[in-house]
Amino acid sequence: MATPVEPQPVAKQPLHDSIISRLDPEYVIFHEKYLQHITPPHSLPWDPVKMRAPPEFGAASRKPLKVGKVSEYELKKGGYGRKMRAYTPPGQPPTTGWPVILYFHGGGWALGGLDSEQSIITNICVGAKCVVLSVDYRLAPENPFPAAVEDVVEALQWVLTDGKNLLNIDVSRVATGGLSAGGNLAAVLALKSTEDSFTPILPAPLALQLLIVPSLDLTATDAPGGRWESNKHAPFLPPARVNWFKKMYVPNDKDCLKWEVSPLLAPEDLVRKAPKTWIAAGELDVLCNEAKAYAEKLRQCDVQAECVVYEGGTHLNFMLDGDMMASGVRGISDAVAALAKAFGTADVSS
Repeated sequence: MATPVEPQPVAKQPLHDSIISRLDPEYVIFHEKYLQHITPPHSLPWDPVKMRAPPEFGAASRKPLKVGKVSEYELKKGGYGRKMRAYTPPGQPPTTGWPVILYFHGGGWALGGLDSEQSIITNICVGAKCVVLSVDYRLAPENPFPAAVEDVVEALQWVLTDGKNLLNIDVSRVATGGLSAGGNLAAVLALKSTEDSFTPILPAPLALQLLIVPSLDLTATDAPGGRWESNKHAPFLPPARVNWFKKMYVPNDKDCLKWEVSPLLAPEDLVRKAPKTWIAAGELDVLCNEAKAYAEKLRQCDVQAECVVYEGGTHLNFMLDGDMMASGVRGISDAVAALAKAFGTADVSS
């Protein structure tokens, strides 16, 4: 009797033939081994418990670095009680206090939390010699726009008041940063902090906005001429998945035209006040063109902005920094170096 042949699993997220040869070969291996057989979440009914479980690619990240101290605090304005987790570097603080970056996790404004992106956070903390304040902002669809924006604004206000003493922070060296949807919130906060109505007044301009594969234009589409058209076959984060997140975060389509949702659409007089900017983009990420367009807009408004496009990179580059993805390690190293330069904490001997 012939040995029965095991059926091959169906590829539910296959790589599109048109981009395989352009992708980082290490990503292709990872995708075909771990991701292609997983049902895309945007094709399933919304289930916050299952979908907010640790992501399937989490094992591909490096183990977090050991930091000096980890402590938690609460945002209490409005009674929401959102948590913040502060990572303090090892060693003695500078005489003026630690620089600080407010960091916002990714997850399409609907997924993720304080345990997200630990490799990125701890590498920033240790490498840039700064406090990293990770903010557990409210998530959609339970809390759509503008809830997350309100929370990140409150987090910066807390840093400038309570956090200054609790964390021994140098409030003249403050940055914002985040990944994907978190990069969107970091860019929005950087702009909001320059408004005349923002209080308390920053004692110095933000040192940097560190935007990692950010979402910057929620009016984008994959239609002919749209920002997503050239990368409409991008892996892991295709247009359909971005739109799924967008509908949860911004149920009113008209709100996508607001710069607090789409910072790429911010008026030039506001953009001119933006801090120095470092942006990371994956060449084959559906959001790549938004990143490049934002950097160009900043430069046109006389803001120093650098956009590093990682060849063959995807939306997952920075989260795949384990043994399988050399480009992920390089990307985090580049981000740390950019922040350390902005804070003046770079090791000149290295």
